[in-house]
Amino acid sequence: MKYAVLVKQVPDVSQMQFDPETRRLRREGVRLEVSAFDVRALLRSIELRGATGGEVVVLTMGPPQAREALLHCLALGADRGVHLVDPAFAGADTLATARALALALRREGFDLVLCGRSSVDAETGQVGPEVAELLDLPQITAVRRLEIDAARRRIRAERETDVGFEAVECRLPALVSAAEDLAAERFPKRADKEAAKAKPIVELGARDLGEDLSLFGAAGSPTSVESIRSADNPRAGRVLEGEPAEAAAALAALLGERGLLAGAEQAPARRIPSRPSGPRDPSRAIWVLCEALDGRLRRVSFELLGKAADLCTEAGGETVALLLGHGVLSLADEVAARGADRVLVCDDPLLADYSTDAYAAVLASAIADRRPRCVLAPSTWLGRDLLPRVAARLGLGLTGDAVDLTLDGQGRLIQWKPAFGGTIVAPIVSRTIPEMATVRPGMLEPVGPEPSRRAAPERLHFGDPPAIRTLVTERVAAPGIERAAALDECHAAIGVGLGLGAAENLARLDPLAEALGGAAIAATRDVTDAGWLPRQHQVGLTGRAISPRLYLAIGIRGAFEHMVGVRRAGTIVAINKNRQAPIFAQSDLGLVADWAEAVAPLARAINDWKRRPA
Repeated sequence: MKYAVLVKQVPDVSQMQFDPETRRLRREGVRLEVSAFDVRALLRSIELRGATGGEVVVLTMGPPQAREALLHCLALGADRGVHLVDPAFAGADTLATARALALALRREGFDLVLCGRSSVDAETGQVGPEVAELLDLPQITAVRRLEIDAARRRIRAERETDVGFEAVECRLPALVSAAEDLAAERFPKRADKEAAKAKPIVELGARDLGEDLSLFGAAGSPTSVESIRSADNPRAGRVLEGEPAEAAAALAALLGERGLLAGAEQAPARRIPSRPSGPRDPSRAIWVLCEALDGRLRRVSFELLGKAADLCTEAGGETVALLLGHGVLSLADEVAARGADRVLVCDDPLLADYSTDAYAAVLASAIADRRPRCVLAPSTWLGRDLLPRVAARLGLGLTGDAVDLTLDGQGRLIQWKPAFGGTIVAPIVSRTIPEMATVRPGMLEPVGPEPSRRAAPERLHFGDPPAIRTLVTERVAAPGIERAAALDECHAAIGVGLGLGAAENLARLDPLAEALGGAAIAATRDVTDAGWLPRQHQVGLTGRAISPRLYLAIGIRGAFEHMVGVRRAGTIVAINKNRQAPIFAQSDLGLVADWAEAVAPLARAINDWKRRPA
């Protein structure tokens, strides 16, 4: 059995700093490492090799110093390394990177390709699915359990979704991307590092992969970065001390004065922008892939429809909603009421359960036939799995996990993407049409419904039904998972750290969550590692990023790895009994108190403030 593992060397994100004068990132002295999810993929492949025999080959593309990443992987137990190194590879976006890696993999041969779910610097998660498409492999992304039946040449995996876990099977060859739980973290010993120096590393240049150098690097990249800018969001750092009940009352008053105690249900939704009547140019159409959960449209769909309507008002196009699934025709009226001028529907039993093969076939065919100007999708688990596959199939640029979308003076879609833990934001443009982006939930303002709006649904069809190469054998909803799903669209979130003491203390936060209008629950990595909450609640560098109007951190010390996940929160409030905890410097408001003495008084004070006379 031959395992091919794709890895990326990344900077230590916590050390990255933006230079406002040069408008570049300072890289001098920044430690380089192998991206954390890639390490998990490697470690699991080494474990599987022990059961099946064979070899583990590690591949990376990067400058000469990326050889150190391969040496680290060899020290962990890989057998050989392959280094794609050539000035022609410089400036590659995800598709150009995937193209080079796919060609190297064809040359090398493999039974199973593994990679990380995403890299911790760019956080796109696109290279894996794009490689899978270019090699015509089935893919299983965000995998946390993986077993191989070598005799039958089948894999059994358990993958993370936004609402729980799915058991999935497929035949080899295949590609798997690793979630954090796929393998336990470990580090090489000194003797392993010495032994790694004797293991072979082969260098490949662009001409070793093909004669057409326009496929690689900046020349082969359908997206480009225009510039970068700092995304620093300085916090006020105001700290309250004193008797817990009095300090809690003062904190509640400050939150009320900031307008943070009126729940999301009380905030008026904005109206769909009005546009001149008359025909709209279908070549300027902006498509929005709308996503439903348990038969209900997710809030992020309304956010994207609102943004598409704004852009169409500016550019003279039309907003088109796409509904893929089984039983989704009934949602057509709702997306029309939320801003869609037209509704494209593929309602088919083959789409009842999500599969990459089926959904990619429908979406890619529709895009190729109708050629919209832009295609937008949520940066959810489904969007991150699907859109890279479609982009690679059609040779299109894709920006993943954008936080805003604007038009420049030439009418190009500017896709604003954070990177390096949110320390910077970069405007990205596409050189291909349609321009494609996935957008992080909770970043845009949704539009309210206008029931008078109507749009007759138009049917999309499969043509020849695609072969479905992955089989979902079981779905498991983690306990309390609905609170994790709410993190994408919540107006308030309570974050918990190990300072809470024990899992049973989570229930003591319920009155506070209720007082805040139904706050979602977030967690540090330590909390999910301890099993207090499912991994879907994890916020931070290797978890999710959220943007509530209010983030209330309880028992969290303020490590960089967690705080990068809440950089875009409106107001951050910390409750910690240690006045020296780093989180106070990263918060707008802080309360120095034992959470057990402060939470109940704070919940009462919030309710009292909300009941006060207007």
